[in-house]
Amino acid sequence: MENQELSRYRGKRILITGGTGSWGTELISHILPHQPAEIRIYSRGEAQQVISKRRFENHPALRYVVGDVRDKTRLDLAMHGMDIVFHLAALKHVPVCEENPWETVMTNVIGTQNVINAAIHCHVEKVIYVASDKGVDPLNLYGVTKLTSEKLIVAANNMAPTVFSCYRAGNVIGTSGSVIPLFREQILRLGEVTITDPNMTRFFIPLRMAIASLIHAESQAVGGETFVLKMKSIRISDLAELMSRELSPKKRVTVKQIGIRPGEKLHELLISRNEAARAIDIGEFYVIMPLVDIPKLNERYENEPRGIPGEYSSENAKLFTQEDFTELLRAEGWLDPDHPSPYLSRLSEEQLRHIYAANKWLGLS
Repeated sequence: MENQELSRYRGKRILITGGTGSWGTELISHILPHQPAEIRIYSRGEAQQVISKRRFENHPALRYVVGDVRDKTRLDLAMHGMDIVFHLAALKHVPVCEENPWETVMTNVIGTQNVINAAIHCHVEKVIYVASDKGVDPLNLYGVTKLTSEKLIVAANNMAPTVFSCYRAGNVIGTSGSVIPLFREQILRLGEVTITDPNMTRFFIPLRMAIASLIHAESQAVGGETFVLKMKSIRISDLAELMSRELSPKKRVTVKQIGIRPGEKLHELLISRNEAARAIDIGEFYVIMPLVDIPKLNERYENEPRGIPGEYSSENAKLFTQEDFTELLRAEGWLDPDHPSPYLSRLSEEQLRHIYAANKWLGLS
């Protein structure tokens, strides 16, 4: 990452919604050494805030605010005096969202509109919303709410001088609820691994790289664009194979095919076929131009050729080799048998089986 991009944060006041999660924690790690005036972490998890305070040794530039993006009054107070907002807060686990639809709408959609309103009221310079590949041609409620929030963020540019932009990426290696911790625990604790479909593919990127590109997108944003990170993908069957080989070199791991779970796609999309004509290639990213007219954005990209050949999916994206992805996992500690998982490693085998069965990852024996 260019030091010039990070040096922009010197003296700035930054608010991060959902700032105690994996994305927020890594974002703080990137920005904090560059002397921001304040980083305000806005989240509803008291325990996670305590963990974050300990991790960053009660750094004087960090301020923690317990609050929910559903709470308009609290959010407005927390955003007072801020220059930049990174909006990360969301309910994101697909089965949980399907089982709690209105709670998901309240957090992901109404919460986003609350962020927009508070940013406008508090005269924030810039808001960056972290979107998801699940919001492209969505199949489940989580994806629908992420797509809706993208639309809200883009349209907000015609309401106030504040810059509102979106950053869209795929899966980050090893975040909570992702397939990599799941496979790891299945292999080490159960001696088996479950895949939904051998042809399934997913986008992946290390967290540190995702945050570096998020910061780069923020530095480039003029308002109304959706930055789509160019990512590689991998077949889930290849991922299961390489993790089994590395984590259990002396004992054969059983691979079970269980079928695609409700709400899952065989391949994920970062750009749909309907968005392809509005996509602009700017190097590290594609930029998707919005359906609504935003003059400042049109001016910025008026001379750039528009359109890519077709949809950008994990099926047609460049694939990781098993060797390259093995090195990524090794660098992140996921191929170290002694590397603890924050939650799953504390559970008994019986508890693991019940959790996996409840999430339709395997059947109870």
